[in-house]
Amino acid sequence: MDSNVSKKTKWGLFALSIVIMIWTLVPLLWTFALSFKKSADLADNNANLFGNFWPKNPTMENYDLIFNGGAKDLFLPALRNSLIVCLVATLISVILAMFCAYAISRLEFNGKRLILSTALAVSFFPVISMVTPLYDLWRRIGLFDTIPGLILPYLSLTLPLAIWTMTAFFRQIPWEMEQAAQVDGATSWEAFRKVIVPLAAPGVFTTAIITFFTAWNDFVFAISLTSSERARTVPAALAFFTGASQFEQPTGAIMAASVVVTIPVVILVLLFQQRIVAGLTSGAVKG
Repeated sequence: MDSNVSKKTKWGLFALSIVIMIWTLVPLLWTFALSFKKSADLADNNANLFGNFWPKNPTMENYDLIFNGGAKDLFLPALRNSLIVCLVATLISVILAMFCAYAISRLEFNGKRLILSTALAVSFFPVISMVTPLYDLWRRIGLFDTIPGLILPYLSLTLPLAIWTMTAFFRQIPWEMEQAAQVDGATSWEAFRKVIVPLAAPGVFTTAIITFFTAWNDFVFAISLTSSERARTVPAALAFFTGASQFEQPTGAIMAASVVVTIPVVILVLLFQQRIVAGLTSGAVKG
């Protein structure tokens, strides 16, 4: 009886996973298909297969538009800005969170629960509520429409999340290993650098990926704290794409740009998938 229930459960979970995969993949495939359609073919069923889903004659004109055509001056600087802002914000967040998580998990001091609670509360704080005061402050001190003017607000998005996530990983590392290194003559810094950090590497990589995704997908700060191509990132730049006329929506160009900005995310996941899985399952099983 238990065997039958187990089989039913497995088949039920398998069917549910198939439904979830289809639900997730269809919008991605739709975006990919739209990026290969001409503007005239977007609403023409005769020019597409499977209803209006896939183009019969795929074209690269939308990709040519964002890399070589009229949208080049808008998209390429935004892509560069996104890479700079997100990588710098992720690097700073991970380094600061690593030291903070080590102190919270290893040291005894008053207020460490308050620090974690504050980090969690800040991560749930509505981003839009910070835009108006930041906009006014940034205009006054000269950080508006600058790369540092985006990196600093992005730290408010990524750092609390990084602290909370990385603290859980550091708590799984046996305290005795660091003590053994110190008994062998290592200083506290050497024990941290040569023992703790390598053991926490899966958690560090997982945190870095999560924080990078958070910064990469931000739209509110990017659209509110920039006014030109000097610092505007891709999510904000997509809002300024225009068609050939005021009556034409640049759907194909926007979809092509969306596919391009998704590629770094896919590459990161493929390169570090083993570390991500190891980090997400760290401490799940204790033996």
